[in-house]
Amino acid sequence: MNLFRTGILIAVLTALFMAAGWLLGGQGGMVVALLMAAGMNLFAWWNSDRVVLAMYKARPVDRSHALHGIVEQLARNAGLPMPKVYVIDNDQPNAFATGRNPENASVAATTGLLRNLTANEVAGVMAHELAHVRNRDTLIMTITATLAGALSMLANFAFFFGGRRNNNPLGLIGVILVAVLAPMAAGLVQMAISRAREFEADRIGAEISGQPLWLAAALEKLALGAARIDNPQAEANPATAHLFIVNPLHAHAIDGMFSTHPPMQERIRRLREMAGQAVAPRGGPWG
Repeated sequence: MNLFRTGILIAVLTALFMAAGWLLGGQGGMVVALLMAAGMNLFAWWNSDRVVLAMYKARPVDRSHALHGIVEQLARNAGLPMPKVYVIDNDQPNAFATGRNPENASVAATTGLLRNLTANEVAGVMAHELAHVRNRDTLIMTITATLAGALSMLANFAFFFGGRRNNNPLGLIGVILVAVLAPMAAGLVQMAISRAREFEADRIGAEISGQPLWLAAALEKLALGAARIDNPQAEANPATAHLFIVNPLHAHAIDGMFSTHPPMQERIRRLREMAGQAVAPRGGPWG
């Protein structure tokens, strides 16, 4: 099912590329856009995780790092291969997972998260990220980040080059449509794939750790930290926002309907409800 959804997503974003190309350059522009989309799809399938990790200057950590030990225990709980573990030098408390399958997965946490959360809360967050890995969400989320970012880049490119052909009014209209509608369409795709996946990752992550309240407490801290502390890398690359466990962006003058994450209070409420149900505690090295 996830492979089918990934195919649908790639088809939608490819169609947006082709529509943008047609608006900017007619049939020839559509062909060029199709070739660009094909190349981006192949690149994103194999390399999008590396692109995202490089974008955030994530650095790998070894077994001596406390985060590595937490992830190792949780991966055993989840029945997953051990992912690569990264730390991002960023004051905003946040985290994400990436990779095309569980055998090639990576999880990353910011230094702000490691400073501000207890070990149990860190475990709750990492269990959420491993839930994305187990659900194979990371492929579709990372491909979306790469392709949606490229589509937004195409829209910006249109402002400078698309409408200058002989001062053609239709060309100018095409530039405006691409510049306004393409990022909006990509944002809607991100929103559609992200909200339901976050609820599901919260649920499965709570099962992996065996402690829903760990993640609930972490989400409260993360929401406060993300609202208060800027994430310059995410602001410069907004197409990657849906990868994070909480929205890293400060949506200045952007309507809340385009948020890539579900309401935080609803996420916390569901986790607290889970805590009242029978969730078997899992072992872990956290205090």
